[in-house]
Amino acid sequence: MAGRNDTVVTEFFLTAFPEHPEWGLPLFLVFLSFYLLTLLGNTGMVILIRVDGRLHTPMYFFLGHLSFVDICYSSVTVPQMLAMLLERRAVLSYTRCAAQFFLFTFFASIDCYLLAIMAYDRYVAVCRPLLYVTVMTEKARWGLLAAAYAAGFSSAFVRTVTAFTLSFCGTNEIDFIFCDLPPLLKLTCGDSYTQEVVIIVFAIFVMPLCVLVILVSYVFIIVAIMRIRSAGGRAKTFSTCASHLTAVSLFFGTLIFMYLRGNSGQSSEEDRAVSVLYTVVTPMLNPFIYSLRNKEVKEAVVKALSRSKSRGRP
Repeated sequence: MAGRNDTVVTEFFLTAFPEHPEWGLPLFLVFLSFYLLTLLGNTGMVILIRVDGRLHTPMYFFLGHLSFVDICYSSVTVPQMLAMLLERRAVLSYTRCAAQFFLFTFFASIDCYLLAIMAYDRYVAVCRPLLYVTVMTEKARWGLLAAAYAAGFSSAFVRTVTAFTLSFCGTNEIDFIFCDLPPLLKLTCGDSYTQEVVIIVFAIFVMPLCVLVILVSYVFIIVAIMRIRSAGGRAKTFSTCASHLTAVSLFFGTLIFMYLRGNSGQSSEEDRAVSVLYTVVTPMLNPFIYSLRNKEVKEAVVKALSRSKSRGRP
């Protein structure tokens, strides 16, 4: 095409909410508080699960690792986002952008797999309670966790290699808050059909597959709950799944909205707002969702606080 700028891109410029530069400092303070709460809440959850013997069960085993992954997942993007809000832009080398994309995809994929595994864990606990101890053995738990990490690595590796073998030319400004796939695809030139198909195919093996596992698990769980005769029994059984359902809805709801909608009529400002939800807000809310809606976690928190108070007395 005549007049096309064919300069090969070697670095990327990221901009944070350029339409509203006056938002920089207020958003910095808000996101910083969210990030500190993410670190505090998820680290507290990991420590609580390790020190309280009543939480040494399969469900909390996976929850502890979900909290750890949420810390990593948020730390890949939020510190850079905070710096951008103060400086109003960030410069990332090609390699650094690829590394950020890989790590973000890696931890996000593991999050998806862990939420699916936790749904399966709830299915076995509710629908096959007599087999729960024999199915969810320590060996099985570590095997499922290792599979989640291996699948997350494979997906992130293939998607990163495929995405960064695309030809980037012309503008090198990413109108987004980190190196994510949708804004990167807007910078490509030449024939990228094959790479985009590979990226989409591997995406199908993460998000839709995990959503399918979760939906099927909860269909069986709901059927099992409806068979319980007493209303109190139904409420008690469902309460064990309520926290997980809330976390699933927040995480997958924002991801599906971001990645599975059409490209027509998309607003960059809207994309950034949605990305803030799944990179900043959801990892912060998860530990509070599980602690506020879970009796065992609340009791463990109260016990830990009372223990710390007793130690502080002269």
